[in-house]
Amino acid sequence: MSEPTWVNEVRQIAKRVRRRVLEHTLRHNGGYMSQACSSAEILSTLYCKVMNLAPLDKPLRPRPFPGVPSRSNRIYRTGAEFNGRPLAHQDRFFLSPAHYALVLYAILIETGRMDPTGLEDFNRDGSSVEMIGAEHSPGMEVTSGSLGQCLSQAAGIALARRINGDQGKVWVFMSDGEFQIGQTWEAIAAVAFHRLDRLAVYVDVNRQQCDGLVANVMQLEPLHQRLESFGWRVVRVDGHDPGALAAPAAQAADGRPLAVLCDTDPCHGLQLLRANAPKLHYLRFKNPDERDAFRRVLEAM
Repeated sequence: MSEPTWVNEVRQIAKRVRRRVLEHTLRHNGGYMSQACSSAEILSTLYCKVMNLAPLDKPLRPRPFPGVPSRSNRIYRTGAEFNGRPLAHQDRFFLSPAHYALVLYAILIETGRMDPTGLEDFNRDGSSVEMIGAEHSPGMEVTSGSLGQCLSQAAGIALARRINGDQGKVWVFMSDGEFQIGQTWEAIAAVAFHRLDRLAVYVDVNRQQCDGLVANVMQLEPLHQRLESFGWRVVRVDGHDPGALAAPAAQAADGRPLAVLCDTDPCHGLQLLRANAPKLHYLRFKNPDERDAFRRVLEAM
């Protein structure tokens, strides 16, 4: 049986996202490459199939950094404009691990929400296209770091939307290392207590963090059982299978918030990266030969 058209579209977008991030990593002599390898299908599925975001008339060009919000700063705006201006029935998206920002920018480009020329401003002084995304960065509307703060923010927004009678959902993308943080579990308890079943979390379970393997820093498993014990509805899926990723989001709400644990490979689509294991959090080329090897992979993509 042939795959649905949208599944093939997601797979192709994920490949282009990895290629774009690798190209950028080579240009800047470093980047969060493993995050692109592990999360490309998750974010592509969210943007192409799962989320009901407000449409845009055309891809947006990122604006310069507008300055910090204040009473005197009337031009301040967030990067949420790349996800459209949601009506009550439309969804909102929150990226929790802000170091995935380049992956998000690539997704926005590949789904027609961000002008590709916007990446020319990546990590430049005065630019909103930051390496570690903030509330003014494309696709983001809150500053989600220090790591582990975003779920609390999204929970407050989901509660406010329910009070307002909105039917739109709140989607949060998280990394597994965030479940080592106390604030994450406080938010998990609060979301379950308030029965915010229009909030859903997709977790990139790539088992990597800046100090190596997540399990060596602090073991999280069995993560699905821990979340279930807090009153969440939990589904565990192959994080590189678009059909499996989309299926939990189609289930009817039942009073419990949804957590989709996506088991992923931090070297998916870029097997050369495996030589750097177990230090996969950030790719910085050790010598010209290593850089040339990755460049040859890029040319073959």
